[in-house]
Order: sequence, then C-alpha cells, then structure tokens
Amino acid sequence: MQAQSGNEAIRYEADEDCPLPIAISVGLQGVLFAIAPLVLVVAITARAGGQGESYLTWTVFAALIIAGGLTALQASRVWRLGAGHILIMGVTPNFVAVSALALAAGGPALLASLVVAASLFYLALATWLPILRRILTPAVSGTMLMLLAATILPIALDRVQEVPDSAPAAAGPTVALVTLVVVTVLALRASGIWRLWSPLIGIGVGCVVAALFGAYEAQRVLDAPWAGIPDGGFPGFDLSFGAGFWALLPVFVVITLVGAIKNIGDCVAMQQASRRRPRVTDFRVVQGSLNTNGLGILLSGVAGAPPTTVFSSTSVSLASLTGVASRRVGWILGAVLVVLAFFPKVTAVLLTIPSPVMGAYLLTAIALLFVGGVRTVVQDGLDSQKVLVVGIAFSLGAGIDQQTIFADLLGGAWGPLLDNGMLIGAIAAILMTAFLSLTSPRLGGRLQVTLDVASLPEIDAFVRRVASRIGWNDASTQRLCSAAEETLITLTQAAEDRAPDDPPRLIVVARPDRGAVELEFMAVFDEENIEDRIAYLSEESEGVDEGEISLRLLRHYASSVHHQQYHGLDVVTVQVRGSA
Repeated sequence: MQAQSGNEAIRYEADEDCPLPIAISVGLQGVLFAIAPLVLVVAITARAGGQGESYLTWTVFAALIIAGGLTALQASRVWRLGAGHILIMGVTPNFVAVSALALAAGGPALLASLVVAASLFYLALATWLPILRRILTPAVSGTMLMLLAATILPIALDRVQEVPDSAPAAAGPTVALVTLVVVTVLALRASGIWRLWSPLIGIGVGCVVAALFGAYEAQRVLDAPWAGIPDGGFPGFDLSFGAGFWALLPVFVVITLVGAIKNIGDCVAMQQASRRRPRVTDFRVVQGSLNTNGLGILLSGVAGAPPTTVFSSTSVSLASLTGVASRRVGWILGAVLVVLAFFPKVTAVLLTIPSPVMGAYLLTAIALLFVGGVRTVVQDGLDSQKVLVVGIAFSLGAGIDQQTIFADLLGGAWGPLLDNGMLIGAIAAILMTAFLSLTSPRLGGRLQVTLDVASLPEIDAFVRRVASRIGWNDASTQRLCSAAEETLITLTQAAEDRAPDDPPRLIVVARPDRGAVELEFMAVFDEENIEDRIAYLSEESEGVDEGEISLRLLRHYASSVHHQQYHGLDVVTVQVRGSA
C-alpha cells in the first residue's frame, strides 16, 4: 500500500488561495464553458415541452441565478452544504425527456411540483448514503446512465427536423451533420484547451451553416434588451395531484436517484483532480455536494425550471487544464453567472442557436452519457453476477421503452407509466442487486459491541468462529484475528477524545470473498481517515507512536484496507486472505 505519485500539474489546491487575477481568469474560462450547455439544455427542454418565449426567457434567467449561487456554495463548506471544491452547477441533459413530458402534460406548474417532490428523494439519498451503498452500486448507476442516454436519444433526433418553413428540407440534417462532424473531429484529435472548446466551436460552425440555409433567426438578439429582468416568475404548484403527477413521479425519482449516484462519482473525481497528493475520498465532502445538488433541484422546482445539478466533466477539465483548483475560482465563477442572468442580450445569443445544432450537441452529450455508464460498470469490476444484472436490466429497459405492453394490458395512467424503460430498468437492477446483497453469506452474522479495547475478547471469538466455519488453518485464523485487533485499536485511538460516558457503537460483519474474508467495521464517529494514514506511513520515521505501530501491523496482516467516512458513520473494510 504505497503512496501514489502526486499530480504536480495542480498549482493551487482547493484550500489554497491563488492570486486574484489568476482566479478571475480561470473563473471566466469556466463561465464560457458552462453557460452554453446550460442555456442549450433549457431551450431544448422548453421547446420539446411546447412552451413559449415567456417561459423560456424566465427559465434561463432563473437557471443562471440558481446555478451561479450554488456553484459559489459548492466552493464553500457551510454546515453540511458544499464540497469545498470547484463544482460548476447547471441544467444537465439527464432530465430533458421527463421534464419535456411534464411540461407537455401540465405546464410549468406540474413540472414545479414534480421537481420539488424529486428533490426530497435526492436529499434523502444524501442522508442515507451509508445505508444504501450496497444497493445503489456502480453496476446499478452505470446501467441507469446507459438507459438514460437511450431515453433522451429520440428528443435529440426530433430537434434535427425543426427548421423554419422557408428553409429547404435538407437544411436540418445537413446542419446537424456538420455540427456533429466538427465536434467529433475536434474531440478526437484536438488536445489541451482546444479539446475543451470543441463543443463551442462546433456550435459556431453549425450556426454559420444554418445561416447559409436561411435557418438562423437573429431577430431575437436584436430585440432582446441589454439588461433587465424577464417577465414571468414563479408558476405556482400543481397541487391537484392528478394522474399525470403520479404517472411521472416515479420516473422523476428514478432519474433523480440515478443523477445522485452519478454526482457521487463527479465529486470523487473532482476531489482527486484538485490535489497534488492523492488521498482517499472523503464521503463527508460527497454528502455536502449532494446536499447542495438537492437544494439546487428544490430551488429549480420553485422556479418551475428543469433541475440544476453538477457539470462534472467541465469542472474536472477546468482544474486539469489550468492547474487551478482553488475554491476562490468557484466563488468568482458563481458570481459571474448570477450577474449574466441580468443581461438578456448575452443569453439571447445562445437562444438563437438553431434546433438542428442543439440536436447535434445533445447527441454528443448522449454519447458521453452512455459511455460514462459503461465505464462506471466496468471500473467496478465485472463478474458473472454483475454481467447478468446489467444485461437483464438494460435489455428490459431498452426493450419496454419502445413498446406499449402495459398500456395495452392495464390502460389508464398506470399502463403508460410501466411502459417507461427507465423505471422498469431501475426496478430490475435494484431488485437483483438487493437480492444479491440479502442472500450473500454473512459468516457468523454480525456483532455489535462498544468501541472499546474491552470488546476485544468478543471480537476475537467472533472472528475465530468465522475462520472455523470456512476451515481456515491456524496461521490464517491468527492473521485474521490480528487484523481485527489492530483495526479495533486504531479506531479506539481515533475516538479517544469523545466523552467517556458516550462510547461509540461498533458493528462488525464478516463476508467470504473468494479465498479471503472481508471484515466490515462500522463505527459512529468522524475522525481522520485510516486508509490515508496507512498509505503515507513513513518507513524511516524515528519517533513511532503507538497509533502508528497499530497502523503498520494492520498493513502487514491485511491484504487491503478501505476507509469510507460519512457524516456520523465510519466504515472500515479489511480484507484478509487465507493461506494453504
């Protein structure tokens, strides 16, 4: 378990204050990369939902303010809100299809009710993240991302044919094809800053081609005021809770939870991209990011806008290319987005982008979304069980999404609901994963004790019983007992500053794992990460204290040690391999 090599390209880490001119420069670059996709996704959603100009301009205004304010909050740590990292917020493509359905079925009021309801589930997931970690696995989230991409695809293709009546019939496909080719070529061959600019360059080329076909309408830019607040406002909530609400709510919840799982990966990636020296993921930071995302979804619902969450790839790319990950950049970036909301002329330039160009842009986003789902599944490791879970869930979801099986059988509101591929795929993946988790053998059950050295005899007896049941020899049994003992000592030393009349609880679970035993220690307290301390032990240090001795012994006995920290709960997983 040697420390990994550092990322020397990072000039300013998240906790370091970079000079103000550098922070402003990087922040403005982030604004350029964030504002175009934000406005485009809002425009695609509004037009697919059959909404007019008044709703579109109001939603863009509200989305910019929400995204800007919460980008600044993500760069902070306020109670359990914020990640303390540059995490650019915006309206993501995940909700395009279902938001368009809500707008078409009941207008902004129905969308507002559904988004607010979905935000409560998102916030609940952030709170229950430690409990759900064995159910909402990477295999589940990766499958849902793949299905999400398949669900959005028809909307992108529909945009290709949306051109003015005066334009020739070939205008839409030609404009979309040129845009897609330019974006793809640049993404495949360009490097550095040019690769990050490839979507904007492709959009610009697509607009030029559209103008040549007479499919570009610049009058919106000329008519838009330079500054001001658009007409419109809070659309109100649809509190009738009719069939449309209940038919769409499960789909909103599924996509919200899938987005939350993806956002976990976003925050993990940004933590690693913001540090010179790799460290173990702090899941308390992840929970802070998720809470902020949940707040963004809630505020979006109040505004009657599509949900606002993190732009993952933009955030990581910005830090990687500039070498600046200071949270000061996040504050500046957020402030600029809020200010731009009051200048309609700027957003009008983006709203004039023709629909075929938007469709081509959405196709590239869908491609990245699908591949991101595949990568999530593969990185978690594929065995025969996971292959079956992913294959069945995706096949069911993709197949049913194109059919009317349940609508023909049940009719009414519930039939079309069950014909939704995202919902059926999610239910299938979660049920199969829950079945695997519930039926996986727990050797000796689970042990609950007090986090204290006095509990060592109970833990030792529990571990020996586990080793006996799988037929381990004396050497393997002793190694397992020693690893359990050193883990207990290390956790006990980390909890020494707690009040003696309030000792933490410790739950120990043992699971077999292909010639090894996985011991899971769950303790209720928040302290320094054990995995980090093991990774960066100094072999040459002269003054070795008692705590470091326990860490060295634990590293010796265990084949792997993983420590996940959440608010109120620490989970240490120790794997010990048996010997012949």
